[in-house]
Amino acid sequence: MADSNSAVSFETVAREAAVSRSWLYAPPDLRAQIEQLRAQHRQRPAAAPPERQRATDTSLLRRLEAATDRIRRLEQDNRELRAALAQALGEHREAAITSRSTPSRDTPTKLTSKILKPC
Repeated sequence: MADSNSAVSFETVAREAAVSRSWLYAPPDLRAQIEQLRAQHRQRPAAAPPERQRATDTSLLRRLEAATDRIRRLEQDNRELRAALAQALGEHREAAITSRSTPSRDTPTKLTSKILKPC
Protein backbone atom coordinates (compact mmCIF):
# COMPACT_ATOMS: atom_id res chain seq x y z
CA MET A 1 0.00 0.00 0.00
CA ALA A 2 2.91 2.35 0.66
CA ASP A 3 4.03 1.94 -2.95
CA SER A 4 0.63 2.80 -4.43
CA ASN A 5 -0.63 6.31 -5.06
CA SER A 6 -3.65 5.91 -2.77
CA ALA A 7 -3.82 8.02 0.36
CA VAL A 8 -2.52 6.32 3.50
CA SER A 9 -4.93 6.60 6.41
CA PHE A 10 -6.08 4.43 9.25
CA GLU A 11 -9.34 3.83 7.38
CA THR A 12 -7.66 2.65 4.15
CA VAL A 13 -5.21 0.44 6.04
CA ALA A 14 -8.03 -1.07 8.10
CA ARG A 15 -10.05 -1.75 4.95
CA GLU A 16 -7.08 -3.37 3.16
CA ALA A 17 -6.15 -5.49 6.19
CA ALA A 18 -9.78 -6.30 7.04
CA VAL A 19 -9.36 -5.16 10.64
CA SER A 20 -11.02 -2.46 12.70
CA ARG A 21 -9.55 1.02 12.94
CA SER A 22 -9.52 0.82 16.72
CA TRP A 23 -7.27 -2.23 16.48
CA LEU A 24 -4.78 -0.23 14.37
CA TYR A 25 -4.61 2.53 17.00
CA ALA A 26 -3.84 0.10 19.84
CA PRO A 27 -0.22 -1.04 19.09
CA PRO A 28 2.04 2.04 19.34
CA ASP A 29 4.58 0.76 16.76
CA LEU A 30 1.86 0.04 14.16
CA ARG A 31 0.22 3.39 14.79
CA ALA A 32 3.57 5.18 14.41
CA GLN A 33 4.29 3.38 11.14
CA ILE A 34 0.91 4.35 9.67
CA GLU A 35 1.39 7.97 10.75
CA GLN A 36 4.89 7.96 9.22
CA LEU A 37 3.56 6.59 5.91
CA ARG A 38 0.78 9.16 5.93
CA ALA A 39 3.31 11.97 6.47
CA GLN A 40 5.51 10.67 3.63
CA HIS A 41 2.51 10.50 1.32
CA ARG A 42 1.65 14.13 2.08
CA GLN A 43 5.22 15.29 1.38
CA ARG A 44 5.45 13.47 -1.94
CA PRO A 45 5.40 16.05 -4.74
CA ALA A 46 2.81 15.70 -7.47
CA ALA A 47 4.19 13.97 -10.53
CA ALA A 48 4.83 16.39 -13.37
CA PRO A 49 3.40 15.45 -16.76
CA PRO A 50 5.84 14.00 -19.27
CA GLU A 51 7.70 16.50 -21.44
CA ARG A 52 5.70 15.61 -24.57
CA GLN A 53 2.42 16.33 -22.75
CA ARG A 54 3.39 19.74 -21.42
CA ALA A 55 1.75 22.73 -23.05
CA THR A 56 4.02 25.09 -24.92
CA ASP A 57 4.07 28.80 -24.20
CA THR A 58 2.49 29.44 -27.61
CA SER A 59 -0.32 27.00 -26.87
CA LEU A 60 -0.99 28.57 -23.48
CA LEU A 61 -0.99 32.03 -25.05
CA ARG A 62 -3.54 30.94 -27.69
CA ARG A 63 -5.77 29.44 -25.00
CA LEU A 64 -5.54 32.65 -22.98
CA GLU A 65 -6.41 34.75 -26.04
CA ALA A 66 -9.39 32.51 -26.83
CA ALA A 67 -10.63 32.73 -23.23
CA THR A 68 -10.21 36.52 -23.24
CA ASP A 69 -12.19 36.81 -26.50
CA ARG A 70 -14.94 34.62 -25.09
CA ILE A 71 -15.12 36.75 -21.94
CA ARG A 72 -15.42 39.91 -24.05
CA ARG A 73 -18.26 38.38 -26.10
CA LEU A 74 -20.07 37.23 -22.96
CA GLU A 75 -19.70 40.65 -21.36
CA GLN A 76 -21.14 42.27 -24.50
CA ASP A 77 -24.04 39.79 -24.53
CA ASN A 78 -24.63 40.54 -20.86
CA ARG A 79 -24.76 44.30 -21.53
CA GLU A 80 -27.22 43.78 -24.41
CA LEU A 81 -29.43 41.50 -22.32
CA ARG A 82 -29.47 43.99 -19.44
CA ALA A 83 -30.46 46.78 -21.82
CA ALA A 84 -33.22 44.63 -23.35
CA LEU A 85 -34.49 43.71 -19.89
CA ALA A 86 -34.52 47.36 -18.79
CA GLN A 87 -36.43 48.26 -21.97
CA ALA A 88 -38.98 45.47 -21.45
CA LEU A 89 -39.48 46.37 -17.78
CA GLY A 90 -39.96 50.01 -18.72
CA GLU A 91 -42.54 49.11 -21.34
CA HIS A 92 -44.32 46.82 -18.88
CA ARG A 93 -44.42 49.56 -16.27
CA GLU A 94 -45.64 52.12 -18.78
CA ALA A 95 -48.41 49.75 -19.87
CA ALA A 96 -49.42 49.19 -16.24
CA ILE A 97 -49.56 52.94 -15.57
CA THR A 98 -51.58 53.77 -18.68
CA SER A 99 -54.12 50.99 -18.07
CA ARG A 100 -54.83 51.81 -14.43
CA SER A 101 -58.46 52.50 -15.23
CA THR A 102 -58.98 48.77 -15.77
CA PRO A 103 -56.96 47.07 -13.10
CA SER A 104 -55.73 43.62 -13.91
CA ARG A 105 -54.75 41.29 -11.11
CA ASP A 106 -52.72 38.15 -11.12
CA THR A 107 -54.70 36.71 -8.22
CA PRO A 108 -58.44 36.63 -7.60
CA THR A 109 -59.81 39.35 -5.36
CA LYS A 110 -61.92 37.03 -3.27
CA LEU A 111 -60.38 33.86 -1.96
CA THR A 112 -62.60 31.06 -0.83
CA SER A 113 -60.96 28.88 1.72
CA LYS A 114 -62.31 26.26 4.00
CA ILE A 115 -61.44 26.58 7.63
CA LEU A 116 -60.46 23.26 9.07
CA LYS A 117 -61.56 22.53 12.59
CA PRO A 118 -59.78 20.19 14.98
CA CYS A 119 -60.85 16.58 14.79
